[in-house]
Amino acid sequence: MARSSRLPPLNALRAFEAAARLESFARAADELAVTPGAISQQIRSLEEHVGTPLFVREGRGLSLTEAGRAAANVASDAFETLERAVSLMRQPAQRRALTVSVAPSFAGKWLAPRLHRFQETQPGVEVWIAATSERVDLSAGAADLGIRYGPGGDMTLNEETLLPEEVLPVCSPDLLRDGPRLATPRDLDGHTLLHDASPESEVDGADWPSWLKARNIRGVDTAGGVRFNQSALVIDAAVAGRGVALAKRALAQNDLASGRLVALFADGTSPVRSAYHIVTARNRPLSPDAEAFIAWLRGEARVHEHSVDEL
Repeated sequence: MARSSRLPPLNALRAFEAAARLESFARAADELAVTPGAISQQIRSLEEHVGTPLFVREGRGLSLTEAGRAAANVASDAFETLERAVSLMRQPAQRRALTVSVAPSFAGKWLAPRLHRFQETQPGVEVWIAATSERVDLSAGAADLGIRYGPGGDMTLNEETLLPEEVLPVCSPDLLRDGPRLATPRDLDGHTLLHDASPESEVDGADWPSWLKARNIRGVDTAGGVRFNQSALVIDAAVAGRGVALAKRALAQNDLASGRLVALFADGTSPVRSAYHIVTARNRPLSPDAEAFIAWLRGEARVHEHSVDEL
């Protein structure tokens, strides 16, 4: 809706609001640091502009006309709104901060590429990703919530499964095309194996010896190769063509979908015992921002699992 270009001067409206509220030209003049004559002149100018009297002057007394009474409260509300607007200009509202504790590999490979979608729906929330392998003390308020990888069952926290996990052999398309043959798992013996040596991999059985044993494959040397202490580094090395990785699906999904990695062998996928869990403190209520973030995580997990099904 277009604003009228026939608004009266702001000074005249300010003089009217003060005089109506204080029921006195003299007191309005004191408040606005002008003379009573200046207030009287502004009111007269405003009455000429709107075409009707706003005050009745009775000797030394002053009262509002019907039109003046109708406009007085609206004018007061309008100036309060303007004062709030100026206050916001001088000191912009603080963005709300939400701290999420998460392992570096999951933060870099899964969470960070999706985070812009949360920020688009919640622009007033500033998300702090605390990427650390340490288990921070959520009960002490070190973070609002965490995403942890493991078998679950921590009774000291509220825990909700976000994503299951599985592992599969992957390599770069260049290595598959130009490198030694990779038609069957036995062909792995002719390649550099990239090992995920993060602490949870051995617990999960998500390592090359376990993967080969489950398929009754012998003769592949698993002692050599390159070892990494973070799952994301294993995937990055595979993308760079440095060898064949046994990768966590959730972390490799974007690289598989984009074609930077290809999955090997029809029966290559193996489930693992661990999953990604949303964890929160039992002794600290969730803020509305934390609840919104968790709801967003659930939705992203559903999209992720649907994309896995399509591959």
